Amino acid sequence: MEKELIKRLESAVSRLEAISAGPGTTISSRGFSDDGPLDPSISAFSDLIENYISKFIETAEKIGGNVLEASKVVEEAFLVQKDLLIRVKKCQKPDVAGLSEFLKPLNEIIVKANSMTEGKRSDFSNHLKAASDSLSALAWIAYSGKGCGMSLPIAHVEESWQAAEFYNNKILVEYKNKEPDHIEWAKALKELYLPGLREYVKTFYPLGPVWGPAGSPALCNSSSSKGKCPAQSPAAPPPPSKCLFSCDTSSLQPKTGMSAVFQEISSGKPVTAGLRKVTDDMKSKNRVDRSGVVSTTERAPHVNTSLAAKATPPKFELQMGRKWVVENQIGNKSLVIADCDSKQSIYVFGCKDSVLQVKEKVNNITVDKCTKTGIVFKDVVAAFEIVNCNRVEVQCEGSAPTISIDNTGGCQLYLSKDSLEVSITTAKSSEINVLVPGESPDGDWVEHNLPQQFAHCYKDGQFVTSPVSHSGG
Repeated sequence: MEKELIKRLESAVSRLEAISAGPGTTISSRGFSDDGPLDPSISAFSDLIENYISKFIETAEKIGGNVLEASKVVEEAFLVQKDLLIRVKKCQKPDVAGLSEFLKPLNEIIVKANSMTEGKRSDFSNHLKAASDSLSALAWIAYSGKGCGMSLPIAHVEESWQAAEFYNNKILVEYKNKEPDHIEWAKALKELYLPGLREYVKTFYPLGPVWGPAGSPALCNSSSSKGKCPAQSPAAPPPPSKCLFSCDTSSLQPKTGMSAVFQEISSGKPVTAGLRKVTDDMKSKNRVDRSGVVSTTERAPHVNTSLAAKATPPKFELQMGRKWVVENQIGNKSLVIADCDSKQSIYVFGCKDSVLQVKEKVNNITVDKCTKTGIVFKDVVAAFEIVNCNRVEVQCEGSAPTISIDNTGGCQLYLSKDSLEVSITTAKSSEINVLVPGESPDGDWVEHNLPQQFAHCYKDGQFVTSPVSHSGG
């Protein structure tokens, strides 16, 4: 056991030294800067990399292929954050523009990981999505205080992992009793963030990064061998993909569609300006080029304007203090409702490729016409309803008396031990899988497929309905 541990540590140190020796890197694998002593927080982050990343990469090497490639991107992201933590000690707190430039190296890694999940679906799509989504936890370093639009660093790490855990749980279910290497990989990924990164942030940065003293430059060039700060160059344009934090650029974009109409109306110009006046000779009854004979040779193409797609703006608001409305959210995996109570209800409509987390007990939750959407909730007093949905995932962390699934194709339902007595009602739905915890605390999830076909027999004056059982099912 001791030899194996020594071997793992030597392998991790060698790998980190090789990466640190690359172009533009001046930080050693143990976290020393070239002109200062070792900081306890940097040393602890080095230990985090050695203890968790090394194990994570070892499990990925057993699988290889895209999984190993994505795992190395995760490793690269943690090494970049280590470099940023060292630079934080030397730099004063920047403004919003400076923070965006400071976080650019980390943002580029996240964009790189996200690009691996795009395109044709592979056999390891769940691995790639879990690795990519988990990297948003590293954005805790962007926390700049109350009102910045982010949760506290500890909560941010936990919330980010919950978004990635949907795909991580899929791996645990898919490879259960099949290939243990994939199970080890999924568990190592979770341990990297919980407890790994969470405990690190809790110990050293519970209120966000601690920037250097006033007077030091806002941005430090990591390629400088002595950590000196050269003159700042103009910031490069941000990448087109998602960033660590959003910037409102709507005012810089030209208005189109209805936005252009309202902009024109609010400009103060006369509403009828530019319209032509219809004279008598232009009226249909007075036109000589028109006749009452309907031509059978020329027909104008018919356009069904009712089928034109209407862009609907997203909503995320509390209405009348009673009802949370989450509508038309596309690709938003950081939706969180934290300040709620048992008298409020939640209505989720028209969302796609998004994740919503409900932190407190509410009266009821309804999910309507959503696709590839995940819901994580604590407790509901009345019921949780899924209607007209496709490929949704739901995780109950507390209790729910009733869960109703209607006209839905593809639903993964994760129950906690407190919700095993729930009453599940299904109608006109298919591919409904319910996963319950194993017998032991560290046990794997147990999957149950709910029947979607039924047989009806007339017996003793009434019809008796029973689920259809398939051989091998």
